[in-house]
Amino acid sequence: MNTTLFSGVMRFDKPELLEKRIGLLDAIEQVGSISGAAKRVGLSYKAAWEAVDTMNNLSLTPLVVKITGGSGGGGTTLTAVGKEMVKNYAVLRHEYERFIMTLSNIAEFNLDNIKNLQRIAMQISARNQLMGKIGEIKLAKVNAEVHIILKSGVELVSTVTNSAIEELGLKVGDEVIGIIKASSVLLSMSLDLATSARNKIVGIVTDIKKGEVNSQISLDVGNGDVIISTITTDSVATLGLEEGVKACAIIKSSSIIIGK
Repeated sequence: MNTTLFSGVMRFDKPELLEKRIGLLDAIEQVGSISGAAKRVGLSYKAAWEAVDTMNNLSLTPLVVKITGGSGGGGTTLTAVGKEMVKNYAVLRHEYERFIMTLSNIAEFNLDNIKNLQRIAMQISARNQLMGKIGEIKLAKVNAEVHIILKSGVELVSTVTNSAIEELGLKVGDEVIGIIKASSVLLSMSLDLATSARNKIVGIVTDIKKGEVNSQISLDVGNGDVIISTITTDSVATLGLEEGVKACAIIKSSSIIIGK
């Protein structure tokens, strides 16, 4: 099998968001408007427009364009590339289902290993990628709090928009990835520090990589969950950080991105 194609098929294993977006594109082509398409696929008008903007931004050429004037007074339609995308997805989906069916007939093959391979292969610049399951979602007027329970039992609280919850289809029990830039992780030697930051996580310093300006600190919070922090090298000395000591990682809930 072509290795490039195989890589693409492997990443096709989690189709929820992709399928929802392709469904939105297909609905736009069918009804000719964002509002009508949103109703058809069960999204709010705002979430649908945000999804369209995201897809257009991620595509080399726009997938959706507005139409002005005409007998219908205007609307929204797919570009030629957008139409091709919908058709290609249908082919990929069919071939993917055949592929999974073949694998499921191999008794010793564990489909859960595909998920592990995907997580290992994820390419992203953020240093912290922590796997967990959603334990609770608290919806407010605009934003929502998503509580992620890590393997270690540590709870991460992330603040995302309600439309992000809707578009990602997040629900309690879902397996997700908490993504955090190392520079967004503050450290304190005070384990009960009073702070407005939603996440205060205590762990053991297991590694310190010092540079001329900045240093990378590894904090083991249990069961293989390690949080990486980047702080100035001067701060390492000021705080008295060294391997084996306890420290507290402080992370704003708005600094935690959710991947699914």
